[in-house]
Amino acid sequence: MSKHVFLTGPPGVGKTTLVQRACDALLSSGVGVEGFYTEEVREGGRRVGFDVVTMSGERGHLSRIRDISAGASHGRREYTVGQYVVDLPSFENLALPLFRNVGAARSGNRKLFVIDEIGKMELFSQSFIRAVRQTLDSTSCTILGTIPTPKGKPLGLVEEVRSRRDVKVITVSKENRNAILQDILAALQECLKHTA
Repeated sequence: MSKHVFLTGPPGVGKTTLVQRACDALLSSGVGVEGFYTEEVREGGRRVGFDVVTMSGERGHLSRIRDISAGASHGRREYTVGQYVVDLPSFENLALPLFRNVGAARSGNRKLFVIDEIGKMELFSQSFIRAVRQTLDSTSCTILGTIPTPKGKPLGLVEEVRSRRDVKVITVSKENRNAILQDILAALQECLKHTA
């Protein structure tokens, strides 16, 4: 029985957009939605990093392109993915409290928890990894999340999610992304039935 739904697909295929559209549809049908999604930050048409945005609209840095002029950070360990430096304190301060609230959901309330995404940047946080595992195992909510397609070295938690029996993985492609929303919503409604 699926309890959670995860979207996967190549970067830029529209996973986050689908997550947002699914959330809007579920919110309007009375489902409580919490969690966060990741948004590109652009300056002058160029991607300069990513922000974490909560469902209630709070925003914090996830990563920024390394500022060459600033030099290395003083004494702090730097977490980098490609040209991006991950702002771990900012990410954890915004994302981790959301997980704590999930367990506190009143029973009988159907709740959807959004994790967009479980990716390389987010996985630098051990606390995030623990929180995701606990939430996957919790009975009080259904997760709608996104995971990257496998390339290069497998990411432990991503593969764990992908292989869980209670997770339905839906692959988003350029071909299906405009038609797939109903499938995602149907899968989520099915999952939510079993968490209520």
